[in-house]
Amino acid sequence: MQTRYRPFSLWRIRAITANTLTELTRLKVFYVLLVFALVLIGSSIFMAQFSFQQEFQILKDISLGAISLFTSLLAIVATARLLPQDIEDRTLYTILAKPVPRFEYVLGRITGVLLLLAISTLVMAAAFVLVLYLREQAVVHTTLRQMSGAPPDQMADALRVVRSSAFNINIFPGITVIYLKACLLAALTLFVSTFATSNIFTIVVMAFIYFIGHLQATAREYWLQEHSGGVITRVFLAIVTLLFPDLQAFNLVDDIVAGTAISLAVFAKTAVLGLFYTTIYTLLATFVFYGKEL
Repeated sequence: MQTRYRPFSLWRIRAITANTLTELTRLKVFYVLLVFALVLIGSSIFMAQFSFQQEFQILKDISLGAISLFTSLLAIVATARLLPQDIEDRTLYTILAKPVPRFEYVLGRITGVLLLLAISTLVMAAAFVLVLYLREQAVVHTTLRQMSGAPPDQMADALRVVRSSAFNINIFPGITVIYLKACLLAALTLFVSTFATSNIFTIVVMAFIYFIGHLQATAREYWLQEHSGGVITRVFLAIVTLLFPDLQAFNLVDDIVAGTAISLAVFAKTAVLGLFYTTIYTLLATFVFYGKEL
């Protein structure tokens, strides 16, 4: 009996997702996590000479900056090789001959990358929180030893200052935004790879987009100051913003380090922006891939 073909199958998407995740882990991309751990360990040893407030601030700044940088690099490098490598190895022809619709292939590939980014981000975040907790405990023990003869109220206030300097609730929304930024870059990389000639070309293009995205807000403010804010200018800036997402909008590290509260409105706006761009670039990648001659 012949099996009826389904135009949409979650099972096929899940199979492509699992295969993508397996392929990327076999490339030993998780070595980036080892580098991140070494950065954390090295920075914690180096910062022993600072006061505990300065130490916690620098540790957060270095760790969150490293998470942001490494997840961005992982998103670009891991995604850039998928489509060109499948075409070179002729794996793509085998998959599409199943038959598998092209949008299922794109969706399965990007979902696999997003899972890889989620795992990597969680591991790096766990390492960061662990090192931060260990440094906090070391400072707490030192404080207790130094204030052994102090009144209980004074000691409790000192410990409260130490704990508030180490942890604040902004850390977790900040890491979530970092992950969403990596998702955006992965979807954009997949879109670029649909019309790129090689993975090297894709990485080079994404490197330019990455720097433009971080400098866009500053350039936009300068442009508006030097030129009139007319309709043509605003339309031009809107087109630039659409083509090159404002990656600086996903940078909440400074607020986290300074202890500034991240409002729910700011977090929700940034999260929606990241999901919007990820969805749009995935749809664009699917559209271009459908018209690509294989």
